[in-house]
Amino acid sequence: MSFILHHQIRENIATYLSEKTSLDKELIYKNLSPPPNKEMGDLAFGCFLLAKQMKKSPAQIANELASKLQEQDFVQSFQAAGPYLNMKLKIDEIGKTVLNEIITGAFFSKGLTENTPKSMIEYSQPNTHKELHVGHMRNLCLGDALVRFLKYTGHEVISSTFPGDVGTHVAKCLWYMKKHNKEEVPSENKGAWLGAMYTKGNNLLEEQKGSEKEEENRKELTTILQELHQGSGPYYQLWQETRQWSLDLMNKIYQWAEVKFDKWYWESEVDASSVELIKKYYEKGLFVKDQGAIGIDLSEEKLGFCLLLKSDGTGLYATKDIELARRKFEDYQIQKNIYVVDKRQAHHFKQVFKTLEKMGFQQAKDCYHLQYDFVELPDGAMSSRKGNIVPLEDLILQMTSEIKEQYLNKYQGDWAQEEIETTAHIVAAGAIKFGMNRIDPSRKIVFDMKEWLKIDGESGPYIQYVHARIHSLIQKINPQIGQEKINWSVLEKKQEAQLILKLMDFHIELQVATESYRTSHLCSYLYDLSKLFNSFYAECSVANAESEEIKQARLALSYCVAKVLEKGLALLGIRAPLKM
Repeated sequence: MSFILHHQIRENIATYLSEKTSLDKELIYKNLSPPPNKEMGDLAFGCFLLAKQMKKSPAQIANELASKLQEQDFVQSFQAAGPYLNMKLKIDEIGKTVLNEIITGAFFSKGLTENTPKSMIEYSQPNTHKELHVGHMRNLCLGDALVRFLKYTGHEVISSTFPGDVGTHVAKCLWYMKKHNKEEVPSENKGAWLGAMYTKGNNLLEEQKGSEKEEENRKELTTILQELHQGSGPYYQLWQETRQWSLDLMNKIYQWAEVKFDKWYWESEVDASSVELIKKYYEKGLFVKDQGAIGIDLSEEKLGFCLLLKSDGTGLYATKDIELARRKFEDYQIQKNIYVVDKRQAHHFKQVFKTLEKMGFQQAKDCYHLQYDFVELPDGAMSSRKGNIVPLEDLILQMTSEIKEQYLNKYQGDWAQEEIETTAHIVAAGAIKFGMNRIDPSRKIVFDMKEWLKIDGESGPYIQYVHARIHSLIQKINPQIGQEKINWSVLEKKQEAQLILKLMDFHIELQVATESYRTSHLCSYLYDLSKLFNSFYAECSVANAESEEIKQARLALSYCVAKVLEKGLALLGIRAPLKM
């Protein structure tokens, strides 16, 4: 319904302006927003962008529009206020449409987009032989939410992951295990232990730089990499065994986070074929060779030289990403290819996309690098090489323990222990996922567990708590809410109107978030909706309403808020507990 209302207003404004200006309808649509003062109306259109074409002041244009536009299905009146055209909406009519559809569930089953390109989102590319830490969760949470957004809005989307299971970091880990480790392999948590081996190996190699051991170490690492490439030898056998330990850890974390991938690609699987692909296109004359190395000159595009094969015949990250893209295009016939990778790889992907384009892949123009900034601790950046990380498994244990201690242990005896444990898990996951999505990808995240767990701030637990509070209210007053006809016209207070209008905007906000790949936009919406509900609840008594009719209408309005919060959280991969 929100689409119908915004579309109708846009069309009416555009129709009137069609002979006076060539303004794009989409600009009208995007320029509709709530006025700064709710007393002025429910929706506003700024006339600034019309002034140049119409050769009038924005205030003159607003007055002209207010006098010409007529009452509509959902618009009660138009009024000029300086450079703005303000609109008073028919709240009861909106309520009959929007709120009834939320209650029946029809509101959440409408297609929002048509003719969308078949897309693949690649995200969560952890390295084996390293420990997963809190920093990895930004990529995972952002990618998973985007997959959910796209599917909900009507896109055909495939989720994929591309773990790095070969390379120097693996060689360092295996080298330390075989030559220097004195510890016994633990019977459990082998993946996390493997990460510690990598850190120790990296640190030892750093210590021995400049010593007589440096050249010997370099040769040994080269030997390990050669064995992995050839697929035979003692180091290859150790790699097969330890790689599974890392895979077990990844699957454990993905299961905890309730994330599933449609396709797993592995770096080791594209290693040999990527080299052959580059050689094939070199033979076609696309690439150049210099001192045994092969690459492509992208200087005309101001992207420098992209090295694809080293003089020893081995490939690089760009080599593998090119072969991976080819596989994606052929395996799934995707049209749009989205990579969720941190901002350090911006130049890398520009080179890869341009190379794919020159290789003749038409899909290259719709390859998109969604870059994001890093996650830091309050005292600075994390590094697996240095070992100053917060291991994800440790963090999960700390958070669930903190949640039980702060909020849930008081229910011992009233709740079953399993319910306490399940709720602690849901709240911990909600805190991490909301915290990782709340900040715009262009901004750095500073992880602070206590801040993320607060139920009185901009956090996942706060929104979960509001949802649980509404559920409790409904259970006390009328668990069968929605089965009777509601008279929405009795909702006349400002706080009620604000809440209805906010609910109406759910799909508009979601579409903006999806089109911009900004999951933070939905987080802000859910937080604002939760705050509006609390203001409504404080000013408009539900249990002690002025009449039974108003009570049931307010209770139904509260139910609608809970359903939208539940759906919004679900799109972020977060469950909404019924009790907290």
